[in-house]
Amino acid sequence: MVCGIVGIGRYDTVIPTTLTSTLSMSSADPLREQTALLGALVKWLALAIPLGGIVGSAVALFLWSLDWATAARLSHPWLLWMLPVAGAGIGWLYRSLGESVEGGNNLVVEQIHDDGGAIPLRIAPLVLIGTVATHLCGGSAGREGTAVQMGAGLAAGLIRWAPWLERRDIPLVIMAGVAAGFGGVFGTPVAGMLFALEVPTIGRMRYAAIVPCLAAAIAADRTCTAWGIHHTPYPTITLESPTLPLLILCGMGGVVFGLASRVFAESVHAAHSFFSWLLPSTVLRPAVGGCLILALTWLVGTRDYLGLGVASPNPSDITILSAFSSGGADRWSWLAKILFTAITLGAGFKGGEVTPLFYVGATLGNALALAMGLSTDLFAALGFVAVFAGAANTPLACTVMAVELFGGDILVPATVACVTAYLASGHSGIYLSQRIETPKTSHTPWHPDASLRSVRSTVTSSASAMATIMPRGNDS
Repeated sequence: MVCGIVGIGRYDTVIPTTLTSTLSMSSADPLREQTALLGALVKWLALAIPLGGIVGSAVALFLWSLDWATAARLSHPWLLWMLPVAGAGIGWLYRSLGESVEGGNNLVVEQIHDDGGAIPLRIAPLVLIGTVATHLCGGSAGREGTAVQMGAGLAAGLIRWAPWLERRDIPLVIMAGVAAGFGGVFGTPVAGMLFALEVPTIGRMRYAAIVPCLAAAIAADRTCTAWGIHHTPYPTITLESPTLPLLILCGMGGVVFGLASRVFAESVHAAHSFFSWLLPSTVLRPAVGGCLILALTWLVGTRDYLGLGVASPNPSDITILSAFSSGGADRWSWLAKILFTAITLGAGFKGGEVTPLFYVGATLGNALALAMGLSTDLFAALGFVAVFAGAANTPLACTVMAVELFGGDILVPATVACVTAYLASGHSGIYLSQRIETPKTSHTPWHPDASLRSVRSTVTSSASAMATIMPRGNDS
């Protein structure tokens, strides 16, 4: 039996001492091993369930605040004109109290890698206030980033109250907080668990965190529901056994969704770099960004691309829900949402990227279905999850999310779309602190554990160098 285990491994080399000792211990005293496993299970359940309850309560408060802010904006259209003022206020708040948490989701991912847990507890109230202010005045942003940062911040606070935790346990607690925030905010606990496992590293999942992540995500979801929060009901997709031609079309759609996710990610990063270069003041950046959003809203002649964009009391508005019906989106709605979101987040407003990604995917799926004569609700649902899969590099979490939101019939088409979108997006993404354990292709120049930030910097530098050595055309 031991020989069989010896031959299984990534590098097929000598068994580490710890593994040898573990095998020896389990062979000599299986009861001790089972007792240790039971003790670990009890420890993680005792930590993760209360953490999930705390995060779930915070997420419920956040979602209630977000509903209030959205209703207030729709009832009082003049609030849009306050967007530059709200942006300046958010910038001042973070400059005064939040410089250490300005990294947002990237800070969370970095701390998971660094085994540090150096996430200040104040990240939770700061991002909640900033996101609610953004949505109250019409900024185009999401909610996942806020929930994830709240979950990680509360988890870091719990760590400080549990000094008996081993250092190696700290990133697992933070991952449990991430799972709780994600699972609670969308009502998708299994996807929340998988998201927390997938998002730190491309090509590797830390299975030691599977129990705390699952327990925290379920507890957060149940707690959030117990507070009376109701998540958006999406259409159930009904399919018979998908045919091969349909799956081929799903794969082709996945390629388009993956390219769109790359456009989204690069647009947000480029907007952030542009605003940082143009305006050193972190107070002026969101104020100017708010003015640009006002100008864009006037230019396009609609407010459809403001806020979350999930639903609207006006049936003629383009929303995520309307995209599931034929004629529920324009051909270029997805591109307009990318532009509005890139300016909002790049300028320094707070909120997540995921709900705008849902909007981009659903409306793009609507446009593809119309162009190809396919099922509108199916391709809106596929775009909903696949664009997110490509931008976050989390194909498994997004596939399971499709099942949790749209029903089990979508499993195979969603898997095809999410995997192809993940591949088509390349080594890009919305979280630049993600590290690459297993590249998406075998022909990559990056060493293991390179971050997406370093990859993007290398690609940008190479492109600039090529531009300088290319011969210039004759101007005559």
